[in-house]
Amino acid sequence: MKQIYFLCTGNSCRSQMAEGFAKKILGDQWRVASAGIETHGLNPRAVKVMAEKQIDISKNKSKLIDPQYLKTSDLVVTLCGDARDRCPVTPPTVQKLHWPLPDPAQAQGTETEVMQVFRNVRDEIERRIEQIKKE
Repeated sequence: MKQIYFLCTGNSCRSQMAEGFAKKILGDQWRVASAGIETHGLNPRAVKVMAEKQIDISKNKSKLIDPQYLKTSDLVVTLCGDARDRCPVTPPTVQKLHWPLPDPAQAQGTETEVMQVFRNVRDEIERRIEQIKKE
């Protein structure tokens, strides 16, 4: 079974959404997890926009990187520059992808505008995970 790890700074938004999509899209062929360099807690807006896609991440927890899981992953996806730059060293057997997506938690404006940023990031993550499935 292949193993994928989604990493972000706080494991609160992007990596959590990626984990939710990967579990649905990649199915039983992949072991899926997400983590952060730090733990910031699960962002309620991320939960809300994923629910719009019928994916429940409300029970997810913000987790720190597990070095053993990292070393044994087939694919590690960083979703921000901070995670990419601070990610522990992985063996050469681990494929790495970097998706430089904006942090929706930093979005400003009205609630409607902020939620649109969350949806845009969510939809881009979904598109990229669909691409992994095709490869």
